[in-house]
Amino acid sequence: MNGANGAEPALHPEIEPIAFLLGTWRGEGKGEYPTIEAFAYGEEIRFRHVGKPFLTYTQRTWAADDGRPLHAETGYLRPKPEGRIEIVLAHATGVTEIQEGAVAGQTVEVASTNIGLASSAKEVTLLERTFRVEGDLLTYELRMAAVGVPLTHHISAELRRVE
Repeated sequence: MNGANGAEPALHPEIEPIAFLLGTWRGEGKGEYPTIEAFAYGEEIRFRHVGKPFLTYTQRTWAADDGRPLHAETGYLRPKPEGRIEIVLAHATGVTEIQEGAVAGQTVEVASTNIGLASSAKEVTLLERTFRVEGDLLTYELRMAAVGVPLTHHISAELRRVE
């Protein structure tokens, strides 16, 4: 992102432990959950910096069969001392989440510490995420407890860095 003078802001030093995430990642994934049919999807995730001690995050998915939009979320990744990280997200489905966890090498592991639900949102009680980067490949996994189902695998994807 460019600053007021059009120049790219300097990377904030606190971002260095998660700078491996920066860029736009695109690929395909598979989803399943005990209450729905298994599905394939396309996904794009963008991690950006604005010169502050956080990364911005946007994510969107679409159905692999016909391209219809499926899900979107946006938020911030906030690295903390000693390899800790906080992620703050808002989902288009009326769910908000705060996750905390750790960064080890090029892996981020987090679990929800707080979930907020709009009155029209489905019940979600726990979310866990893992991001792993190896070169220009990002793998992503999400585990979820929702609508009376205990924590279980929900989605996973392999995304390639495209910018």
